[in-house]
Amino acid sequence: MSELINWLNGVLWSTPMIIFCLGVGLLFSIFTRFLQVRHVKDMVRLTFRGKSSSAGISSFQALAIALSGRVGTGNIAGTATAIAFGGPGAVFWMWMIAFIGASSAFIESTLAQMYKQKQDGQYRGGPAYYIEKGIGWKWYAVIFAVATLLAMSLLMPGIQSNSIAVAVENAFSVNTYITGIILIAIIGIIIFGGIKRIANVAQFVVPFMAVAYIMLSLIIVLVNIAELPAVIGLIFSSAFGADAAFGGIIGLAISWGVKRGIYSNEAGQGTGPHAAAAAEVSHPAKQGLVQSFSVYIDTLLVCSATAFMILFTGMYNVEGPDGGYIVNNISEIPAGAGYTQAAIESVLPGFGASFVAIALFFFAFTTIMAYYYMAETNVAYLIRGKYKKYGMFLLKVVLLLAVFFGAIREADLAWALGDVGLGLMVWLNLIAILILAKPALRVLKDYEEQKKAGKDPVFDPKKLNIKNADYWEYEYEEDQKKNKDKLSS
Repeated sequence: MSELINWLNGVLWSTPMIIFCLGVGLLFSIFTRFLQVRHVKDMVRLTFRGKSSSAGISSFQALAIALSGRVGTGNIAGTATAIAFGGPGAVFWMWMIAFIGASSAFIESTLAQMYKQKQDGQYRGGPAYYIEKGIGWKWYAVIFAVATLLAMSLLMPGIQSNSIAVAVENAFSVNTYITGIILIAIIGIIIFGGIKRIANVAQFVVPFMAVAYIMLSLIIVLVNIAELPAVIGLIFSSAFGADAAFGGIIGLAISWGVKRGIYSNEAGQGTGPHAAAAAEVSHPAKQGLVQSFSVYIDTLLVCSATAFMILFTGMYNVEGPDGGYIVNNISEIPAGAGYTQAAIESVLPGFGASFVAIALFFFAFTTIMAYYYMAETNVAYLIRGKYKKYGMFLLKVVLLLAVFFGAIREADLAWALGDVGLGLMVWLNLIAILILAKPALRVLKDYEEQKKAGKDPVFDPKKLNIKNADYWEYEYEEDQKKNKDKLSS
């Protein structure tokens, strides 16, 4: 079993994948004239505007759900493993994939808004929807939906619950079985409440924990501020093989930085578009920009916070290709969240283990909620009519079982399974958004032209000759009228 999983990971995460991810992000950055720089002000402004409706959630709630998926184990344990196997230079490549990946996040999330539809009174959308409506490949859309369903409900929840269980056991000596039971009880209450309950939990928990985590990292950086020039220099020199110690692992720095960067920020992965489609906005580009901003929050803030805590305190090891250590500062601690715990403990004794356990609990917990919503959206795509309710119930059961078994199994297997699920989604989605880039770029141009004319952009697919954007063509105006009538009554 392990050999098969490792072989699949070798294929899915081979050098062509790394080049493909970087290449697509760079291509979209050029095509959009680096919107991730030009429209930063709009990204922030749009995040806090807009309201929810009976069918959709607000832009901020959609951002919170997307961040729930993005801000998780990858930020704490994933960043640590990137440093352990790729050296400090991996951090630079995580930054790079976030910067250029913000354009990929814009394209995929804009497409999700363009081709969303209303099902059972709520918005649904994502890669399966825009593949079918935009490209016309129903078979490819079904493959993506099945791959996402497997990844989000079966393969990836175990990574999050495993990290929670291990961190809680290390910090509080709580058996992983008990943690697993508590997790499925709380998650069950939330996911049985639907998208509105998930959005309400996410919009409060995610910002609170992210701010607390970043503030703690700033304290650790300030305590070790004299190390700032050396740490920044080490990150950049290691990234390009200029550092004598890490010169031989430049390929691993790029590979681990990109892989863990994509796992963390999810740009181009096809997960963010599910939440983006649920937002109530007047123009698809608006939510595309909001989702781009979420990539920055995830990697440039939260992942950097982890990296700086580890590097500033020196609480890390780096393994060489031969299995030996290039850096051996804490050899007794396995790569992962333990590095972050050790970093905090070195500055605030007696606090690190418990804080990281609590942070991981909330980050990973909200990520599992986001995984459920993505899986649910793909069940809604695959199963229509009277059998859908049975599919939704089965999905909940499968996900809760995956959460429990993830909590009690070995971490290596959990990460390997997660990497397989992620790799399948990334390959399928990147090909799709490359094909659909042209209409997304037309939508961006339309948004910019309306903004330049002093208007609040409103989307009209007919004007842009975009077909199959059925919701916008037939239902949007009617929904806006209903919302106005409700407010006035």
